[in-house]
Amino acid sequence: MQYVKLNTGAKMPMLGYGVFKIDDGQAGVDAVKTAIETGYRSIDTAFGYDNEKLVGQAIKEGGLNRDEMFITTKLSNTAQRENKVYEEFELSLKNLQTDYIDMYIIHWPVKEKYVDSWLCLEKIFKSGKAKAIGVSNFQDYHIAEIKKVWSVVPAINQIELHPFLTQKPLLALCENEGIAPESWSPLGGGGHAKETKGDLLANETIKKIAEKYNKSISQIILRWNIDLGIITIPKSVNPERIKSNINIFDFELTQDEIKLIDTLNKNTRTGPDPDNFTF
Repeated sequence: MQYVKLNTGAKMPMLGYGVFKIDDGQAGVDAVKTAIETGYRSIDTAFGYDNEKLVGQAIKEGGLNRDEMFITTKLSNTAQRENKVYEEFELSLKNLQTDYIDMYIIHWPVKEKYVDSWLCLEKIFKSGKAKAIGVSNFQDYHIAEIKKVWSVVPAINQIELHPFLTQKPLLALCENEGIAPESWSPLGGGGHAKETKGDLLANETIKKIAEKYNKSISQIILRWNIDLGIITIPKSVNPERIKSNINIFDFELTQDEIKLIDTLNKNTRTGPDPDNFTF
């Protein structure tokens, strides 16, 4: 495993396990436990996924000490709109069976709410109940707005990012502000939108690189993230894919290969637009 040092001084695994759309049942618990057994130490969930409880159960049953796990969860849009940030945070703690969150994030920049929400997250951070706070799906102008009021710089910005959406200007802004970038949907799965990852996972350019290293296309894409210094959180409930996705720390891409994958950018989103979401 490789780690990134956050602006809080804490270390965060560069590869985590995402649980979006994992059902809140025994199969979900088993999937998270498989991830933990395989070596994942970072789990990314959200109040809006309705599966924080299974994550908490799986971590408890996983047998590791709490400080060996890095838990990320997110503030829902509903709680932002209803001004119930603190109430929902306490529910997340209860669901996850923990007394602190390693990374607490604003899930989406809800208009006319996200600045106030950020100030609430700062209070949670200063209380010690969240070891780091961040944002998700924030564009440059969203970051500019919270910068006007922040006393704490976001530790991460979790964004849709993959070879068809490389987000170079936003990555440069995050680097300049000391915000670590994190990619959701790193394999192009699309989140809420219709999945189109088949095109990405059949890409001939990446396929040729994969053949060189005797790796899968998915592994090459995840390694591309890591080599760019981007935290990434692939999701799967398939035990073999869970194991495959973490098997990326025995090689590195060359700079030429990284740049070649960068050229695949189409500025194409497969998930929701941060400026146009209704959920």
